[in-house]
Amino acid sequence: MSDVAQVRSRTGGVLAATCISTLVVNANTSAVSILLPAISEDTGTSVTTLQWAVTGYSLVGAAVIVTSGSLGDVFGRRRVFQLGLLLFVVSCVMIALAGSGGMVIAGRVIQGAAGATILACGLSLLSVANSGDAQLRAVSLWGAAAAVGAAAGPLVGGVLVDVTGWQGLFWIDAGIAVLCMVLTVLTVAESRDPDRPRTIDYAGTVLIALTLTPLILGVTKSGDWGWFSVATLGCFAISVGAAVAFVVVEGRVAVPLVDLALLRNRVLVGSTIAILIGAGTINGLMYLLSLYFQDPATLGFSPLQAGLATLPATVGLVVIAPLVPRLAAKIGGRQTIGLGFALTTVGFVVVGLVNETWVYSAFLLPLVAIAVGMGLSNGPASAAATAAVPENQVGGASGISNMARYVGAAVATALAATIYGNVIATRTAAGAAQGDALASGLAAAAWMMAIFSFLGVLMAVVIGRHRATKGTLDDAAAAAAAVSFTLPTSATAGRTGSDRD
Repeated sequence: MSDVAQVRSRTGGVLAATCISTLVVNANTSAVSILLPAISEDTGTSVTTLQWAVTGYSLVGAAVIVTSGSLGDVFGRRRVFQLGLLLFVVSCVMIALAGSGGMVIAGRVIQGAAGATILACGLSLLSVANSGDAQLRAVSLWGAAAAVGAAAGPLVGGVLVDVTGWQGLFWIDAGIAVLCMVLTVLTVAESRDPDRPRTIDYAGTVLIALTLTPLILGVTKSGDWGWFSVATLGCFAISVGAAVAFVVVEGRVAVPLVDLALLRNRVLVGSTIAILIGAGTINGLMYLLSLYFQDPATLGFSPLQAGLATLPATVGLVVIAPLVPRLAAKIGGRQTIGLGFALTTVGFVVVGLVNETWVYSAFLLPLVAIAVGMGLSNGPASAAATAAVPENQVGGASGISNMARYVGAAVATALAATIYGNVIATRTAAGAAQGDALASGLAAAAWMMAIFSFLGVLMAVVIGRHRATKGTLDDAAAAAAAVSFTLPTSATAGRTGSDRD
Protein backbone atom coordinates (compact mmCIF):
# COMPACT_ATOMS: atom_id res chain seq x y z
CA MET A 1 0.00 0.00 0.00
CA SER A 2 1.38 3.44 -0.96
CA ASP A 3 2.07 6.12 1.66
CA VAL A 4 -0.87 8.16 0.36
CA ALA A 5 -3.21 5.17 0.59
CA GLN A 6 -2.01 4.43 4.13
CA VAL A 7 -2.63 8.01 5.19
CA ARG A 8 -6.12 7.94 3.67
CA SER A 9 -6.86 4.61 5.32
CA ARG A 10 -5.75 5.86 8.73
CA THR A 11 -7.67 9.12 8.34
CA GLY A 12 -10.77 7.20 7.34
CA GLY A 13 -10.31 4.92 10.33
CA VAL A 14 -10.10 7.86 12.72
CA LEU A 15 -13.21 9.37 11.16
CA ALA A 16 -15.13 6.08 11.43
CA ALA A 17 -14.07 5.35 15.02
CA THR A 18 -14.86 8.82 16.32
CA CYS A 19 -18.11 9.34 14.41
CA ILE A 20 -19.54 5.90 15.24
CA SER A 21 -18.64 6.22 18.92
CA THR A 22 -20.12 9.72 19.09
CA LEU A 23 -23.34 8.58 17.43
CA VAL A 24 -23.66 5.67 19.88
CA VAL A 25 -22.95 7.80 22.95
CA ASN A 26 -25.52 10.42 21.98
CA ALA A 27 -28.15 7.83 21.01
CA ASN A 28 -27.62 6.02 24.29
CA THR A 29 -27.90 9.25 26.28
CA SER A 30 -31.17 10.36 24.68
CA ALA A 31 -32.71 6.86 24.74
CA VAL A 32 -32.49 6.23 28.48
CA SER A 33 -35.54 8.29 29.48
CA ILE A 34 -37.74 6.09 27.25
CA LEU A 35 -36.41 3.02 29.06
CA LEU A 36 -37.10 4.20 32.61
CA PRO A 37 -40.66 2.78 33.01
CA ALA A 38 -39.49 -0.64 31.79
CA ILE A 39 -36.43 -0.54 34.06
CA SER A 40 -38.66 0.49 36.96
CA GLU A 41 -41.00 -2.44 36.36
CA ASP A 42 -38.17 -4.99 36.09
CA THR A 43 -36.10 -3.80 39.04
CA GLY A 44 -38.89 -2.69 41.37
CA THR A 45 -37.25 0.73 41.70
CA SER A 46 -39.45 3.81 41.55
CA VAL A 47 -39.12 6.10 38.55
CA THR A 48 -38.45 8.94 40.99
CA THR A 49 -35.32 7.15 42.18
CA LEU A 50 -34.33 6.20 38.66
CA GLN A 51 -34.15 9.86 37.65
CA TRP A 52 -30.62 9.59 39.08
CA ALA A 53 -29.83 7.41 36.07
CA VAL A 54 -30.33 10.59 34.03
CA THR A 55 -29.07 13.27 36.40
CA GLY A 56 -26.12 11.16 37.63
CA TYR A 57 -24.93 10.74 34.06
CA SER A 58 -25.05 14.49 33.42
CA LEU A 59 -23.54 15.34 36.80
CA VAL A 60 -20.42 13.24 36.20
CA GLY A 61 -20.23 14.39 32.60
CA ALA A 62 -20.09 18.02 33.79
CA ALA A 63 -17.16 17.22 36.05
CA VAL A 64 -15.24 15.15 33.48
CA ILE A 65 -15.83 16.78 30.08
CA VAL A 66 -12.95 19.27 30.38
CA THR A 67 -10.68 17.08 32.50
CA SER A 68 -10.81 14.20 30.02
CA GLY A 69 -9.62 16.50 27.25
CA SER A 70 -6.74 17.64 29.46
CA LEU A 71 -5.83 14.05 30.26
CA GLY A 72 -5.73 13.31 26.54
CA ASP A 73 -3.44 16.27 25.86
CA VAL A 74 -1.00 15.13 28.57
CA PHE A 75 -1.10 11.31 28.53
CA GLY A 76 -2.17 10.66 24.96
CA ARG A 77 -5.49 11.28 23.25
CA ARG A 78 -5.80 7.77 21.82
CA ARG A 79 -5.04 6.20 25.19
CA VAL A 80 -7.66 8.26 27.02
CA PHE A 81 -10.17 7.78 24.18
CA GLN A 82 -9.67 4.02 24.49
CA LEU A 83 -10.13 4.28 28.25
CA GLY A 84 -13.42 6.09 27.63
CA LEU A 85 -14.56 3.33 25.26
CA LEU A 86 -13.55 0.65 27.78
CA LEU A 87 -15.49 2.40 30.56
CA PHE A 88 -18.46 2.66 28.22
CA VAL A 89 -18.37 -1.08 27.53
CA VAL A 90 -18.06 -1.87 31.25
CA SER A 91 -20.96 0.44 32.11
CA CYS A 92 -23.19 -1.04 29.38
CA VAL A 93 -22.54 -4.60 30.56
CA MET A 94 -23.06 -3.53 34.17
CA ILE A 95 -26.44 -1.94 33.35
CA ALA A 96 -27.58 -4.81 31.12
CA LEU A 97 -26.86 -7.31 33.92
CA ALA A 98 -28.31 -5.11 36.67
CA GLY A 99 -30.86 -6.67 38.94
CA SER A 100 -31.54 -3.50 40.89
CA GLY A 101 -32.13 0.17 40.23
CA GLY A 102 -29.03 1.03 42.24
CA MET A 103 -26.86 -0.98 39.86
CA VAL A 104 -28.44 0.78 36.87
CA ILE A 105 -27.73 4.17 38.43
CA ALA A 106 -24.13 3.20 39.26
CA GLY A 107 -23.62 2.05 35.69
CA ARG A 108 -25.03 5.29 34.33
CA VAL A 109 -22.70 7.31 36.55
CA ILE A 110 -19.73 5.46 35.05
CA GLN A 111 -21.28 5.96 31.63
CA GLY A 112 -21.36 9.72 32.21
CA ALA A 113 -17.59 9.74 32.62
CA ALA A 114 -17.16 7.44 29.63
CA GLY A 115 -19.42 9.46 27.34
CA ALA A 116 -17.78 12.79 28.16
CA THR A 117 -14.33 11.27 27.57
CA ILE A 118 -15.32 9.77 24.22
CA LEU A 119 -16.75 13.06 23.00
CA ALA A 120 -13.86 15.25 24.17
CA CYS A 121 -10.97 13.03 23.06
CA GLY A 122 -12.69 11.81 19.92
CA LEU A 123 -13.02 15.34 18.59
CA SER A 124 -9.38 16.05 19.49
CA LEU A 125 -8.21 12.94 17.63
CA LEU A 126 -10.24 13.90 14.60
CA SER A 127 -8.89 17.44 14.58
CA VAL A 128 -5.26 16.28 14.88
CA ALA A 129 -5.65 13.68 12.12
CA ASN A 130 -6.83 16.25 9.56
CA SER A 131 -6.00 19.77 8.50
CA GLY A 132 -7.45 22.58 6.40
CA ASP A 133 -10.64 21.81 4.50
CA ALA A 134 -10.32 18.12 5.35
CA GLN A 135 -10.50 19.00 9.02
CA LEU A 136 -13.60 21.11 8.48
CA ARG A 137 -15.29 18.26 6.63
CA ALA A 138 -14.31 15.69 9.26
CA VAL A 139 -15.52 17.82 12.16
CA SER A 140 -18.74 18.53 10.26
CA LEU A 141 -19.36 14.80 9.81
CA TRP A 142 -18.62 14.27 13.52
CA GLY A 143 -21.18 16.96 14.36
CA ALA A 144 -23.73 15.35 12.05
CA ALA A 145 -23.16 11.98 13.75
CA ALA A 146 -23.70 13.58 17.17
CA ALA A 147 -26.94 15.20 15.99
CA VAL A 148 -28.31 12.04 14.37
CA GLY A 149 -27.54 10.01 17.49
CA ALA A 150 -29.28 12.49 19.79
CA ALA A 151 -32.35 12.60 17.54
CA ALA A 152 -32.64 8.86 16.92
CA GLY A 153 -32.02 7.69 20.49
CA PRO A 154 -35.60 7.73 21.84
CA LEU A 155 -36.94 5.88 18.79
CA VAL A 156 -34.14 3.30 18.88
CA GLY A 157 -34.71 2.82 22.60
CA GLY A 158 -38.43 2.33 22.07
CA VAL A 159 -37.88 -0.24 19.32
CA LEU A 160 -35.37 -2.21 21.37
CA VAL A 161 -37.54 -2.31 24.51
CA ASP A 162 -40.29 -3.96 22.48
CA VAL A 163 -37.97 -6.32 20.57
CA THR A 164 -35.20 -7.23 23.02
CA GLY A 165 -36.18 -5.77 26.37
CA TRP A 166 -34.55 -2.63 27.75
CA GLN A 167 -31.24 -4.48 28.22
CA GLY A 168 -30.85 -4.84 24.45
CA LEU A 169 -29.80 -1.21 23.99
CA PHE A 170 -26.83 -1.63 26.31
CA TRP A 171 -25.70 -4.98 24.86
CA ILE A 172 -25.74 -3.56 21.35
CA ASP A 173 -23.96 -0.36 22.40
CA ALA A 174 -21.30 -2.41 24.21
CA GLY A 175 -20.68 -4.44 21.04
CA ILE A 176 -20.36 -1.34 18.88
CA ALA A 177 -17.98 0.25 21.39
CA VAL A 178 -15.76 -2.87 21.28
CA LEU A 179 -15.61 -2.59 17.48
CA CYS A 180 -14.61 1.07 17.85
CA MET A 181 -11.82 0.03 20.22
CA VAL A 182 -10.48 -2.43 17.64
CA LEU A 183 -10.74 0.17 14.87
CA THR A 184 -8.91 2.69 17.05
CA VAL A 185 -6.04 0.27 17.68
CA LEU A 186 -5.68 -0.42 13.96
CA THR A 187 -6.02 3.08 12.54
CA VAL A 188 -5.54 5.84 15.13
CA ALA A 189 -2.09 7.20 15.90
CA GLU A 190 -1.22 8.50 19.35
CA SER A 191 -0.96 12.25 19.83
CA ARG A 192 -0.25 14.64 22.68
CA ASP A 193 0.16 18.36 23.24
CA PRO A 194 3.88 18.73 24.06
CA ASP A 195 3.47 22.42 24.92
CA ARG A 196 0.76 21.88 27.52
CA PRO A 197 1.83 21.82 31.20
CA ARG A 198 1.40 18.35 32.70
CA THR A 199 -0.66 19.71 35.58
CA ILE A 200 -4.26 18.41 35.69
CA ASP A 201 -6.89 20.20 37.75
CA TYR A 202 -8.19 17.16 39.62
CA ALA A 203 -9.37 19.32 42.53
CA GLY A 204 -11.60 21.33 40.20
CA THR A 205 -13.15 18.13 38.88
CA VAL A 206 -13.95 16.88 42.37
CA LEU A 207 -15.33 20.26 43.45
CA ILE A 208 -17.70 20.45 40.47
CA ALA A 209 -19.12 17.06 41.43
CA LEU A 210 -19.26 18.13 45.08
CA THR A 211 -21.13 21.30 44.07
CA LEU A 212 -23.72 19.56 41.91
CA THR A 213 -24.35 16.33 43.85
CA PRO A 214 -25.70 17.82 47.11
CA LEU A 215 -27.56 20.49 45.14
CA ILE A 216 -29.41 17.86 43.11
CA LEU A 217 -29.88 15.64 46.17
CA GLY A 218 -31.39 18.54 48.11
CA VAL A 219 -33.73 19.45 45.27
CA THR A 220 -34.76 15.82 44.70
CA LYS A 221 -35.43 15.03 48.36
CA SER A 222 -36.99 18.38 49.26
CA GLY A 223 -40.48 16.90 48.94
CA ASP A 224 -39.69 14.26 51.56
CA TRP A 225 -37.40 16.32 53.79
CA GLY A 226 -39.02 19.75 53.37
CA TRP A 227 -37.35 22.74 51.71
CA PHE A 228 -36.30 24.23 55.04
CA SER A 229 -35.30 21.02 56.80
CA VAL A 230 -31.81 20.60 58.23
CA ALA A 231 -31.01 17.93 55.64
CA THR A 232 -32.09 20.05 52.65
CA LEU A 233 -30.39 23.21 53.88
CA GLY A 234 -27.31 21.17 54.74
CA CYS A 235 -27.11 19.90 51.15
CA PHE A 236 -27.40 23.43 49.82
CA ALA A 237 -24.76 24.67 52.27
CA ILE A 238 -22.31 21.97 51.13
CA SER A 239 -23.02 22.90 47.52
CA VAL A 240 -22.37 26.60 48.14
CA GLY A 241 -19.20 25.81 50.10
CA ALA A 242 -17.89 23.59 47.31
CA ALA A 243 -18.70 26.29 44.72
CA VAL A 244 -16.73 28.87 46.74
CA ALA A 245 -13.84 26.42 47.08
CA PHE A 246 -13.96 25.82 43.33
CA VAL A 247 -13.56 29.54 42.64
CA VAL A 248 -10.61 29.72 45.06
CA VAL A 249 -8.91 26.66 43.54
CA GLU A 250 -9.42 27.82 39.95
CA GLY A 251 -7.72 31.10 40.77
CA ARG A 252 -4.60 29.33 42.03
CA VAL A 253 -3.91 26.28 39.85
CA ALA A 254 -1.55 26.51 36.89
CA VAL A 255 -4.02 25.15 34.33
CA PRO A 256 -7.53 25.68 35.70
CA LEU A 257 -10.56 23.69 34.63
CA VAL A 258 -12.34 27.01 34.10
CA ASP A 259 -10.43 30.20 33.37
CA LEU A 260 -12.32 32.57 35.65
CA ALA A 261 -11.10 35.55 33.62
CA LEU A 262 -13.33 34.35 30.79
CA LEU A 263 -16.36 34.93 33.00
CA ARG A 264 -15.81 38.67 32.61
CA ASN A 265 -16.78 38.28 28.95
CA ARG A 266 -20.44 39.27 28.73
CA VAL A 267 -21.07 37.50 25.44
CA LEU A 268 -19.57 34.26 26.71
CA VAL A 269 -21.49 34.39 29.98
CA GLY A 270 -24.79 35.17 28.24
CA SER A 271 -24.33 32.46 25.63
CA THR A 272 -23.25 29.92 28.26
CA ILE A 273 -26.37 30.57 30.34
CA ALA A 274 -28.46 30.30 27.17
CA ILE A 275 -26.81 26.94 26.40
CA LEU A 276 -27.44 25.77 29.97
CA ILE A 277 -31.11 26.74 29.77
CA GLY A 278 -31.59 25.09 26.38
CA ALA A 279 -29.91 21.82 27.43
CA GLY A 280 -31.77 21.80 30.73
CA THR A 281 -35.24 22.36 29.32
CA ILE A 282 -34.96 19.86 26.46
CA ASN A 283 -33.62 17.15 28.79
CA GLY A 284 -36.28 17.91 31.39
CA LEU A 285 -38.99 17.80 28.73
CA MET A 286 -37.85 14.45 27.33
CA TYR A 287 -37.72 12.95 30.81
CA LEU A 288 -41.26 14.09 31.66
CA LEU A 289 -42.85 13.17 28.33
CA SER A 290 -41.28 9.71 28.40
CA LEU A 291 -43.02 9.04 31.71
CA TYR A 292 -46.28 10.83 30.95
CA PHE A 293 -46.82 9.24 27.54
CA GLN A 294 -46.23 5.71 28.88
CA ASP A 295 -48.33 5.96 32.03
CA PRO A 296 -51.52 3.82 31.80
CA ALA A 297 -53.51 6.61 33.51
CA THR A 298 -52.72 9.07 30.67
CA LEU A 299 -51.88 8.01 27.12
CA GLY A 300 -50.69 4.50 27.94
CA PHE A 301 -48.19 4.36 25.08
CA SER A 302 -45.78 1.48 24.61
CA PRO A 303 -42.04 2.38 24.63
CA LEU A 304 -42.03 2.31 20.83
CA GLN A 305 -45.08 4.57 20.63
CA ALA A 306 -43.50 6.94 23.16
CA GLY A 307 -40.30 7.04 21.11
CA LEU A 308 -42.30 7.89 18.00
CA ALA A 309 -44.31 10.49 19.93
CA THR A 310 -41.18 12.39 20.97
CA LEU A 311 -39.81 12.59 17.41
CA PRO A 312 -41.29 16.06 16.76
CA ALA A 313 -39.10 17.37 19.58
CA THR A 314 -35.89 15.44 18.91
CA VAL A 315 -35.84 15.18 15.12
CA GLY A 316 -37.49 18.57 14.68
CA LEU A 317 -34.70 20.23 16.64
CA VAL A 318 -32.00 18.60 14.51
CA VAL A 319 -33.80 19.25 11.22
CA ILE A 320 -34.30 22.97 11.88
CA ALA A 321 -30.81 23.56 13.30
CA PRO A 322 -28.83 23.38 10.00
CA LEU A 323 -31.10 26.04 8.51
CA VAL A 324 -30.41 28.48 11.34
CA PRO A 325 -26.88 29.77 10.57
CA ARG A 326 -27.97 31.48 7.36
CA LEU A 327 -30.89 33.08 9.20
CA ALA A 328 -28.55 34.21 11.98
CA ALA A 329 -26.18 35.66 9.39
CA LYS A 330 -29.05 37.75 8.02
CA ILE A 331 -30.86 38.96 11.14
CA GLY A 332 -28.16 38.55 13.80
CA GLY A 333 -27.27 35.88 16.32
CA ARG A 334 -28.83 37.65 19.32
CA GLN A 335 -32.10 38.17 17.51
CA THR A 336 -32.20 34.51 16.46
CA ILE A 337 -31.51 33.34 20.02
CA GLY A 338 -34.23 35.62 21.39
CA LEU A 339 -36.73 34.44 18.78
CA GLY A 340 -35.89 30.82 19.54
CA PHE A 341 -36.41 31.14 23.28
CA ALA A 342 -39.63 33.10 22.72
CA LEU A 343 -41.02 30.21 20.67
CA THR A 344 -39.82 27.71 23.27
CA THR A 345 -41.52 29.72 26.01
CA VAL A 346 -44.81 29.69 24.11
CA GLY A 347 -44.52 25.93 23.59
CA PHE A 348 -43.99 25.27 27.29
CA VAL A 349 -46.84 27.61 28.23
CA VAL A 350 -49.19 25.58 26.03
CA VAL A 351 -47.97 22.32 27.61
CA GLY A 352 -48.59 24.02 30.96
CA LEU A 353 -52.31 24.04 30.10
CA VAL A 354 -52.45 20.24 29.83
CA ASN A 355 -55.28 18.32 31.46
CA GLU A 356 -56.15 14.63 31.69
CA THR A 357 -58.43 14.77 28.61
CA TRP A 358 -55.59 15.68 26.24
CA VAL A 359 -54.85 13.21 23.47
CA TYR A 360 -51.49 13.10 21.70
CA SER A 361 -52.51 15.48 18.92
CA ALA A 362 -52.89 18.25 21.53
CA PHE A 363 -49.15 17.95 22.30
CA LEU A 364 -48.03 18.07 18.67
CA LEU A 365 -48.02 21.82 17.99
CA PRO A 366 -46.35 22.83 21.27
CA LEU A 367 -43.69 20.14 20.73
CA VAL A 368 -43.00 21.51 17.25
CA ALA A 369 -42.79 25.05 18.66
CA ILE A 370 -40.34 23.89 21.33
CA ALA A 371 -38.25 22.02 18.75
CA VAL A 372 -38.10 24.97 16.36
CA GLY A 373 -37.30 27.32 19.22
CA MET A 374 -34.53 25.08 20.50
CA GLY A 375 -33.11 24.77 17.02
CA LEU A 376 -33.10 28.54 16.60
CA SER A 377 -31.35 29.23 19.92
CA ASN A 378 -28.86 26.34 20.26
CA GLY A 379 -26.65 26.96 17.26
CA PRO A 380 -26.22 30.75 17.56
CA ALA A 381 -25.60 30.46 21.32
CA SER A 382 -22.82 27.91 20.74
CA ALA A 383 -21.37 30.00 17.92
CA ALA A 384 -21.36 33.09 20.15
CA ALA A 385 -19.46 31.22 22.89
CA THR A 386 -16.41 30.65 20.69
CA ALA A 387 -16.77 33.82 18.60
CA ALA A 388 -16.53 36.13 21.59
CA VAL A 389 -12.98 35.24 22.67
CA PRO A 390 -9.47 35.47 21.15
CA GLU A 391 -8.02 32.44 19.38
CA ASN A 392 -5.95 31.34 22.39
CA GLN A 393 -9.10 31.21 24.56
CA VAL A 394 -11.38 29.28 22.18
CA GLY A 395 -10.65 25.95 23.88
CA GLY A 396 -11.50 27.38 27.29
CA ALA A 397 -14.72 28.95 26.03
CA SER A 398 -15.75 25.71 24.34
CA GLY A 399 -15.05 23.79 27.54
CA ILE A 400 -17.22 26.15 29.59
CA SER A 401 -20.14 25.83 27.18
CA ASN A 402 -19.84 22.02 27.03
CA MET A 403 -19.79 21.84 30.81
CA ALA A 404 -22.88 24.08 30.90
CA ARG A 405 -24.84 21.54 28.84
CA TYR A 406 -24.23 18.82 31.39
CA VAL A 407 -24.95 21.12 34.33
CA GLY A 408 -28.20 22.29 32.76
CA ALA A 409 -29.30 18.73 31.99
CA ALA A 410 -28.57 17.53 35.53
CA VAL A 411 -30.13 20.40 37.45
CA ALA A 412 -33.19 20.98 35.24
CA THR A 413 -34.06 17.28 35.01
CA ALA A 414 -33.81 16.93 38.79
CA LEU A 415 -35.94 20.04 39.33
CA ALA A 416 -38.54 18.95 36.74
CA ALA A 417 -38.72 15.45 38.25
CA THR A 418 -39.12 16.89 41.75
CA ILE A 419 -41.92 19.26 40.76
CA TYR A 420 -43.64 16.52 38.77
CA GLY A 421 -43.48 14.02 41.63
CA ASN A 422 -44.42 16.47 44.39
CA VAL A 423 -47.46 17.81 42.56
CA ILE A 424 -48.65 14.30 41.72
CA ALA A 425 -48.31 13.26 45.38
CA THR A 426 -50.14 16.38 46.59
CA ARG A 427 -52.98 16.01 44.11
CA THR A 428 -53.33 12.29 44.79
CA ALA A 429 -53.46 12.91 48.56
CA ALA A 430 -56.23 15.45 47.91
CA GLY A 431 -58.31 12.75 46.22
CA ALA A 432 -57.67 13.62 42.58
CA ALA A 433 -57.83 10.89 39.95
CA GLN A 434 -54.45 9.52 38.84
CA GLY A 435 -54.74 11.00 35.34
CA ASP A 436 -55.61 14.41 36.73
CA ALA A 437 -52.71 14.27 39.18
CA LEU A 438 -50.26 13.35 36.42
CA ALA A 439 -51.50 16.15 34.17
CA SER A 440 -51.16 18.63 37.05
CA GLY A 441 -47.59 17.48 37.65
CA LEU A 442 -46.66 17.86 33.98
CA ALA A 443 -48.32 21.28 33.84
CA ALA A 444 -46.42 22.56 36.89
CA ALA A 445 -43.08 21.36 35.52
CA ALA A 446 -43.87 22.88 32.10
CA TRP A 447 -44.53 26.28 33.69
CA MET A 448 -41.15 26.06 35.42
CA MET A 449 -39.47 25.37 32.07
CA ALA A 450 -41.43 28.22 30.48
CA ILE A 451 -39.94 30.58 33.06
CA PHE A 452 -36.45 29.26 32.33
CA SER A 453 -37.03 29.69 28.60
CA PHE A 454 -38.11 33.28 29.13
CA LEU A 455 -34.83 33.85 30.97
CA GLY A 456 -33.22 32.67 27.74
CA VAL A 457 -34.92 35.57 25.96
CA LEU A 458 -33.28 37.89 28.48
CA MET A 459 -29.91 36.25 27.80
CA ALA A 460 -30.28 37.24 24.16
CA VAL A 461 -30.36 40.83 25.40
CA VAL A 462 -27.28 40.28 27.59
CA ILE A 463 -25.25 38.84 24.71
CA GLY A 464 -23.51 41.74 23.01
CA ARG A 465 -22.15 42.12 19.51
CA HIS A 466 -19.70 39.48 18.32
CA ARG A 467 -18.33 37.98 15.12
CA ALA A 468 -21.15 36.55 13.02
CA THR A 469 -21.19 33.20 11.24
CA LYS A 470 -21.23 33.13 7.45
CA GLY A 471 -23.90 30.44 7.28
CA THR A 472 -21.72 27.77 5.63
CA LEU A 473 -22.38 24.03 5.59
CA ASP A 474 -19.83 23.65 8.38
CA ASP A 475 -21.82 26.16 10.42
CA ALA A 476 -24.93 24.09 9.73
CA ALA A 477 -23.22 20.95 11.07
CA ALA A 478 -22.04 22.82 14.16
CA ALA A 479 -25.58 24.08 14.75
CA ALA A 480 -27.01 20.55 14.45
CA ALA A 481 -24.44 19.24 16.93
CA ALA A 482 -25.07 22.10 19.36
CA VAL A 483 -27.64 20.03 21.24
CA SER A 484 -24.73 18.02 22.67
CA PHE A 485 -21.39 19.73 21.92
CA THR A 486 -19.89 23.07 20.90
CA LEU A 487 -18.03 22.93 17.59
CA PRO A 488 -16.04 25.75 15.99
CA THR A 489 -17.81 27.82 13.34
CA SER A 490 -16.79 30.34 10.70
CA ALA A 491 -17.16 33.00 13.42
CA THR A 492 -14.64 31.29 15.73
CA ALA A 493 -11.40 33.21 16.16
CA GLY A 494 -8.64 31.89 13.91
CA ARG A 495 -11.01 30.20 11.44
CA THR A 496 -12.05 31.46 8.06
CA GLY A 497 -14.86 28.94 7.60
CA SER A 498 -15.63 26.92 4.51
CA ASP A 499 -17.51 28.41 1.58
CA ARG A 500 -19.04 25.08 0.58
CA ASP A 501 -22.77 25.38 -0.19
